[in-house]
Amino acid sequence: MRLVIALGGNALLRRGEPMTAENQRDNVRVACEQIAKVAPGNELVIAHGNGPQVGLLALQGAAYDAGNAFPLDVLGAETEGMIGYIIEQELGNLLPFDVPFATLLTQVEVDAADPAFKHPSKPIGPVYSREEADHLAREKGWSIAADGDHFRRVVASPRPKRIFEIRPIRWLLEKGSVVICAGGGGIPTVYNQNGRLEGVEAVIDKDLCSALLAEQLEADLLVIATDVDGAYMDWGAPQQRRITEAHPDQLEELGFAAGSMGPKVQAACEFARRTGNVAVIGSLSDIEAIVQGQAGTRVSLSSKAFA
Repeated sequence: MRLVIALGGNALLRRGEPMTAENQRDNVRVACEQIAKVAPGNELVIAHGNGPQVGLLALQGAAYDAGNAFPLDVLGAETEGMIGYIIEQELGNLLPFDVPFATLLTQVEVDAADPAFKHPSKPIGPVYSREEADHLAREKGWSIAADGDHFRRVVASPRPKRIFEIRPIRWLLEKGSVVICAGGGGIPTVYNQNGRLEGVEAVIDKDLCSALLAEQLEADLLVIATDVDGAYMDWGAPQQRRITEAHPDQLEELGFAAGSMGPKVQAACEFARRTGNVAVIGSLSDIEAIVQGQAGTRVSLSSKAFA
């Protein structure tokens, strides 16, 4: 079975957790312990978020030289290497020595006219109090939005159109490699007026890019691993309950928040519709059970009613 497993940025660095290398490695280790259990007999592609990580690099760059900070596309490329390195090492310590790994820098085309550039919505970086967020918005010209009980910087999140490295990803899979790619939704790029490819100041949603990746790779299952155990009805209310199974049409009617569960639900629904295969949203620590069909929120065209 060909699996695409998308690890959320907040699953790799939990909400409110100090952004240390040790904490990130500890969380990656939890994910890899689960992934190692489903690796035998399957083809594996691992994508990952980078919201907290790219935000941290942006803060570090601004502290060093605020006038010449590196653009987000370059920081996205840096996080692909950083997180891919940790995943390769932790998963490699669990799988047989002869299993090959490859982390691939992945450029993803977006539309320069995408309306998302006028409406920043993708959270990056650490969480702040309202007072801290308002101060940073004034000082740095950031767009700020609520993230639960806290606030985070938000940037443009255009839709992915094309994954440029899809062919080498296929080649690596065919040779038995575990492939880590499309990190952070890929490096956002556009063709300029002269027909030259260049990066843009944005962060592509990891889940939407993972859905496109899984579709183009003809994956049998898309796993969207995050820091909660599935999509919920009446989230935050006393009567909240996890949805175990749903048809895309039913799930979309619930109107999940754009800054959190919304993109995950949209990605799962798009993959299920376009391929007829199953997508599952669930906890990073439940990956083995998700693949076995025993955990998470399963989204498929065969689901007739909420379960």
